[in-house]
Amino acid sequence: MLLSELVARRELGLRVLHGTAADLDRSVRWVYTTDLPDPSRYLGGGELVISGLVWRRSAADSERFVAAVAAAGAAALAAGEAVFGDVPDDVVDACRRYGLVLIAVPEHVSFGAVTETVVGALSAARGDRLAHTLGRHRRLLAAFAEGADLTDLAGSVSAGTGLTCRVLTAGGALLAGPPLPADDRDAVVAAFLTAERLPVTAARHLVVPAAPGTARTTSWLVAAELPPGREADTEAVDAVGELAAIAALDRSRRREGTAVARSIADDALARIAGGEGDRPETRARLRQAGVEPDGTLVVLVLRADDDADPAGTAYALLVDALAGAGPAAVGVHGGAAVAVLAVPGADAAPDAGPVADPVAGVLDRLHRLGPGLAGRRLCAGVGHPSSADALSGALGEAGHAAELAAHRPGPVAAVRAGEITSHVALLAGVPDEVRRGFAAQVLGPVLDHDARSGAGLADTLATFLDESGSWSRTAARLHLHVNTVRYRIGRVEALTGRDLGSFPDRVDLYLALRSR
Repeated sequence: MLLSELVARRELGLRVLHGTAADLDRSVRWVYTTDLPDPSRYLGGGELVISGLVWRRSAADSERFVAAVAAAGAAALAAGEAVFGDVPDDVVDACRRYGLVLIAVPEHVSFGAVTETVVGALSAARGDRLAHTLGRHRRLLAAFAEGADLTDLAGSVSAGTGLTCRVLTAGGALLAGPPLPADDRDAVVAAFLTAERLPVTAARHLVVPAAPGTARTTSWLVAAELPPGREADTEAVDAVGELAAIAALDRSRRREGTAVARSIADDALARIAGGEGDRPETRARLRQAGVEPDGTLVVLVLRADDDADPAGTAYALLVDALAGAGPAAVGVHGGAAVAVLAVPGADAAPDAGPVADPVAGVLDRLHRLGPGLAGRRLCAGVGHPSSADALSGALGEAGHAAELAAHRPGPVAAVRAGEITSHVALLAGVPDEVRRGFAAQVLGPVLDHDARSGAGLADTLATFLDESGSWSRTAARLHLHVNTVRYRIGRVEALTGRDLGSFPDRVDLYLALRSR
């Protein structure tokens, strides 16, 4: 209810002693009747304060009372005339000094009548607003059930409220709505991840969680841009909250869909890790999981080892970070989330202009999660672009890069293939069939012997090379006698025709082990 609407009620006979027409356009949030000398502790702002002025003994009392009411943000003071006949001049003067609207309540009008008028109007308005809110919510749900996407729904709420609504992931990936300037996006995401309470306002945006109660880093948010001069009122918060509720439903629906694709991707990743990236069955799994295997592919590994559910959390974060990055198959392998992304190849049309790097965008979104990780860490590794027949090497390279990232500072660390200068980068570029052939040719007799006898020659060889050829350290690590180690290494040399005292032969055996 506006003050002008209250004053217009002729039956009340109210008179404005101080206040312009613009002042009377203020809304009344509630009514508070008091004769305390300082009622400010009981005021929250926007109230019509009604007082019989019983507290007034001098002009100083009027000064103190009016100053306290004005500082508390009251909409107006309604002063009764029953005690003094008229409202004292010092009360009027104090209201002028503090810019507080002053209304005189005639002696024959009870405070109860004024209160009943305001409360009745507020109740009616709230009932109308509730009916409007329920109607809007039903329309949104109906549209969602009929297949409307988030972009359509965000546009509908934007048109109905005058706000520009967007749905984003916690890392800032845009899911619905018009593009958001980078500075505003970063401010909105940082506020969402770090605010003590939500909703919150940041960079002229009302920020509302789309899935309250879930970890913010794996949640979505709605950011509603407020026009200049407009604050986040109850109507805006309600409307944006309704869009957030629909976004939460859409998020759940998408999660259910990715659960099916994940099982297929997990199988594809297991095959790739086993050196079968070039097999038709693996290609079929990748295609079913969401990525075309005939183009240029990049493998990205994300680890969240400090989390209570490392693989599950990494998977959820990676799925959100990939929003808008293009086709990808996402699964879990080796306790980490793994994505196989389709990226522009070297044969992209040169006249199409500069090609955006989708992997860079994914890493940027992961880095924005840093403020919300609360001491936990994310480590990402990215392999070289490759074809499907070299995916096994690319997966190993990306995993190695993620391990290197763990040694870098910061809550989110990433290493790309170009930063790796070890043999891993060399092997990653070798087609899987060539790698398997090399390993079989060099180590075949050893692996066949282990399969028949269970002697563990390959494991002993791997440990021996990891320990730089130290007999004693190898024996200690494997809990064997030194003579047993010497016997097993001798058998390896006899079966492979290699001399482990020769550096080139050691390199051959080491690379063969890494190529399996």
